[in-house]
Amino acid sequence: MTLEEKVAAVEEVFLDLDRAIAAFQQTSGLHCLHGCGKCCFKPDIEATALEFLPFALHLYRQGVAEQWHEKLVQSSESVCLILNPTQAGAGLCSEYRYRGLICRLFGYSARINKYGARELVTCQILKTEQATSVARADDPSVEVPLMTDHTMRLHAIDPDLARDRYPINQAIRKALEQVMHYYAYRDLT
Repeated sequence: MTLEEKVAAVEEVFLDLDRAIAAFQQTSGLHCLHGCGKCCFKPDIEATALEFLPFALHLYRQGVAEQWHEKLVQSSESVCLILNPTQAGAGLCSEYRYRGLICRLFGYSARINKYGARELVTCQILKTEQATSVARADDPSVEVPLMTDHTMRLHAIDPDLARDRYPINQAIRKALEQVMHYYAYRDLT
């Protein structure tokens, strides 16, 4: 599978997930508060390189991959460098279209606990301020996107790039390295 095919496959997983989350939000009534982004400031968010391949290819095509790579190498920041807390609008992600899997899943998905029961994965703010919607989302009849389903779909695209989880900035850096390596000799023709 070429790099472009992998990116297209990842984007298809994300598109399917975005649709499932939109349906879940409509059914449950859950929604992030305008301009919140508190979950984005968590310093220990992990991701895989595969989920950031679309962002890395976007940066490469924009001609800024090397600058971003240098920024990621030089940074000791543990908070995602895509985050822009001064940004006006609904969210704080400066590259919302290219956000990773965990950024899409958190708040609007479920995991299966050790007892085989579904557990909603959401933040304390939503649990507190939208308790009715959280209760509605916990109803077994409500279809909630499962984290494992989407993680496994990514794993099927490229098991190596989907296997290892890194601090989010390191995952983005590794995705950029994949893209830059892929095109290192292809652009010389």
